[in-house]
Amino acid sequence: MPIIDNHQNEDLVLAIVAYWSKRAKGYSQTNQDELATQKRSIWQKLILSHAPKKEVLKILDLGTGPGFMAITLALAGHDVTAVDVTQAMLDQAEKNADNYQVKIDFVLSDVHSLPFADDSFDLVVMRNVTWGLEKPLNGYKEWLRVLNKGGRLLNFDANWYLFLYDHHRYLAYQADRHNALSQGIVDHYLQTDTTEMERIAKLLPLSQVLRPQWDMQTLIDLGFSKIYLETDISKQVWDKDELLNYHSTPMFMICAEK
Repeated sequence: MPIIDNHQNEDLVLAIVAYWSKRAKGYSQTNQDELATQKRSIWQKLILSHAPKKEVLKILDLGTGPGFMAITLALAGHDVTAVDVTQAMLDQAEKNADNYQVKIDFVLSDVHSLPFADDSFDLVVMRNVTWGLEKPLNGYKEWLRVLNKGGRLLNFDANWYLFLYDHHRYLAYQADRHNALSQGIVDHYLQTDTTEMERIAKLLPLSQVLRPQWDMQTLIDLGFSKIYLETDISKQVWDKDELLNYHSTPMFMICAEK
């Protein structure tokens, strides 16, 4: 992994927050669209099928963004706390939660260093978060700390920017762009500042690491008692447009028990 000095770390965090602040409204619309479709029930069922069996779970949603996962799980009757490092995202999440009349505790915090006591949650869940962390190992240690004994961590992610370091993956990424265009599908990457995101991605350690292999070994080393992996859940959770846009970067799921 690349070594990043402390000054670079500060600049990197500021750049990440600035990027997601700009994307907050657009990303919120994407989450609102998801909440209004069957995706909400699909994600709810998937997550709860791997969660500890309790009538009311204490759930921590990391990198909540505009709140899709948090709202989805609160609607199922669970006690949800949602964390994000970007205030603009939390502002959108609170509006979306109000629209669905659910109570969620939204907290502004870096996910590497959480303001919660040890053994606080039954379930820690995140989607498309770990790839964007400057210190993912520290993140996993912190998430293990706040989990109850027997609690579970559910991580949904992908090798989003490995194509920056792998020529064959880059060609596959370009094929996704071509296929979206040729089939008249909106290219999701055109909705983002790809230049800035790729610049940031090159500073993030997991961009050049093959996953979920790295995650699995890390969780084993940290002492999680049980680990379950699905290397590709894309067809379960993505619609046709997403499957076309992200064909070369399938979403994986890791479930790890403390």
